Amino acid sequence: MSSDTLPKLHNAMWPGLVGKGTDEGQEPPISLERMLELTAAAEVDGQKFDGIDYFLFLPHTDPNASDDELMKIADLIASHGFNVGSLVAPVWPGTVGDSAMGDDAARAKFLEAVKMACRIAGVFNKHGVRKYGAIRIDSAEFGVAKFLEDPDTNLKRIVGTFKEAAKIAADHGERLAAEGEVCWAGLHSWKAAATLLEEVGMPETLGFQADLAHTYTFMLGYNAPQDALLQKDHSEEEFWAAYEKVTDRLRPWTIDFHVAQNDGEVHGAGSHDKTGKHCQADDPNGKLDIVRCAGYWLKDAQSRGMQHICWDGCMFPNAALEAPETWNAILDMMIKVRAAHGWS
Repeated sequence: MSSDTLPKLHNAMWPGLVGKGTDEGQEPPISLERMLELTAAAEVDGQKFDGIDYFLFLPHTDPNASDDELMKIADLIASHGFNVGSLVAPVWPGTVGDSAMGDDAARAKFLEAVKMACRIAGVFNKHGVRKYGAIRIDSAEFGVAKFLEDPDTNLKRIVGTFKEAAKIAADHGERLAAEGEVCWAGLHSWKAAATLLEEVGMPETLGFQADLAHTYTFMLGYNAPQDALLQKDHSEEEFWAAYEKVTDRLRPWTIDFHVAQNDGEVHGAGSHDKTGKHCQADDPNGKLDIVRCAGYWLKDAQSRGMQHICWDGCMFPNAALEAPETWNAILDMMIKVRAAHGWS
């Protein structure tokens, strides 16, 4: 067993929320209390998860909750022996925020969501349950069709919004991590994401969140065929050459990292647009050598201030989320990633 204690191993709480709901065909949300119980029950050779990453919206959290109410949530999380790491700001339309490339009113909502997340982060930091992690954002612009109508102008609008958001985060002593996903305009390909980060040009405050599933669909060119590096049927040699190209470009910006599996497909649920499909850790159709892939992103992670990694099982069906074997397989994979690429 490795003696490395970093990065800390976290589980995401939002798989109990994203794509869930009360509309026809949707599965119901899973409560924060239940997601914590499921995470706490996982154990592999005496090792357990160290903490959670957390979406700041209902029904898990009211972003307008009082400090006292937030302290009670922090107590609940800490009662399971968990730290809180990265927080997901409620930037999406229908939560608090709105599109980062929208009109002035939409962009003001986006920035308000970032302010709310920073406030909640401050409460958790004061409590002591949170000692590390970033605040995750995206462009909150589902799909790329509107973006591509005038990509230069729309990129400038997102850049302007992100710069203002980064200033807010800096004022609160926080860092923002923009998640690259094929569904988010401006962050929908590896080249687009790199360009956006470079145009903002605030690496001390705005970095990149890399997810193994989403960055693989980057390479396949979903929503950006001009940026594709691989055909869907590709050799292992072609994969690793492309992977090195993508990670060399985005790793210097990466301050938050999601371990995941993908089968080369995209998936959506509820109001969530199609994005890189998250598969179970031991999915026989998974295309990724998770441990080897993780090493490309975790190289020099300490120098970028990273102290934890998180599993993302977004849009897993509830039956999978409720199964103990799901979380044991995930934890086992996370332990292997740390054993191969961790530090003390």
